[in-house]
Amino acid sequence: MEYDLIIIGGGLAGAALAKSLAEAGVHVLVLERETAFKDRVRGEAMLGWGVAEAARLGIDALLRESCGQDVRFLATRIAGLPEVPARDLVETTPHRVGVLNFYHPEMQTILLRAAERAGAVVRRGVTVVGLGPGRPATVRVRDGSGDSVHRARLVAAADGRDSGCRRWCGLPVRADPERMVMAGVLFRGSRAPEDQVQLRINPPLGVFALMAPLGQGRFRCYAGVYRQSQPVRLSGRRALADLVAVCVAAGMPARWYDGAEPAGPLACFEAADAWVEHPCGDGVVLVGDAAAASDPSWGCGLSLTLRDVRVLRDRLLADSDWDRAAHAYAAEHDRHYGAIHRLTGWMRTMFYDPGPAGTAHRERAFPYLAEDAQRIPDVVGLGPEAPSDEVAHRRLFGESLV
Repeated sequence: MEYDLIIIGGGLAGAALAKSLAEAGVHVLVLERETAFKDRVRGEAMLGWGVAEAARLGIDALLRESCGQDVRFLATRIAGLPEVPARDLVETTPHRVGVLNFYHPEMQTILLRAAERAGAVVRRGVTVVGLGPGRPATVRVRDGSGDSVHRARLVAAADGRDSGCRRWCGLPVRADPERMVMAGVLFRGSRAPEDQVQLRINPPLGVFALMAPLGQGRFRCYAGVYRQSQPVRLSGRRALADLVAVCVAAGMPARWYDGAEPAGPLACFEAADAWVEHPCGDGVVLVGDAAAASDPSWGCGLSLTLRDVRVLRDRLLADSDWDRAAHAYAAEHDRHYGAIHRLTGWMRTMFYDPGPAGTAHRERAFPYLAEDAQRIPDVVGLGPEAPSDEVAHRRLFGESLV
């Protein structure tokens, strides 16, 4: 069967891309393995520059009306720096929006149904067992009745950070060293404020915690530990108590967890970046986490995904030569992901590393940051548009600008 575009994966990247292109008359097929989306402890806080991308894709209102919750304030506390009031994101960011939070499985279900209503063909409960690059590219699919082959002008691989499509296409993956271990769980009944995203970092201990309200009394809680010489696991029978202990050590009030009950699985995972340089092959392009999985401790993953989708959509609709359009997308992806990678790498060193190198950086930089918090890159408000040049690096690290 012939299509203009085959999308492998029906999550945020796949569903948003399918909806936006199907609305423009593109013949789209979406292949999704899951028949029902499950809580896999994925990102659920979309930063303002990602919300702006959602608006450009025409999905922001849909998310707000169905599963999303706008949170206007971000309360950040970093041990060693002065306490500051919660940041009003509407007043202090260029897009004048807060963080948009949602329960990930609900978001996936809603967007995939919207893609189908827009005219995309959606097949669920199928497994992609082969991908042949070329023009046309071919995708082999297996379901209960056997195998079938589909062809398309272009295949968009949106199959996540463990993408099998990358291997089939021979696209090499690069990765940072594994430094941070994270764990997350969904709570009900927390006493945390429902109008703020809470971030706490304790650099001398190498721990951080995040609490994001999802509405209906639900909070997604994350904890992270900077790994030095010994392996760290927030798992096992004591995992929940260990996670709460890390959150409190990071600076979260212990009372917020009194009486809170888990409402989903607790998952533990590495937080290192993994990416493909120029994520485009012969008739195949990678989007979202398949192209670049950003360190989730800084919360840029959802926004990066929608930036990918919007750029790819715009390039495909503006150029009848889809090979050229796909390579133009890949070049732009490298720029915006590269900026986020640099910025979050600097901040990981400054705020998470409890070792001698991190301590030395903080001893030099924190007096400057205490006087002028604008030295800290604004990945929340500006994302990849935040300066990430040598001057920005020197400002963060308190180095001479001469």
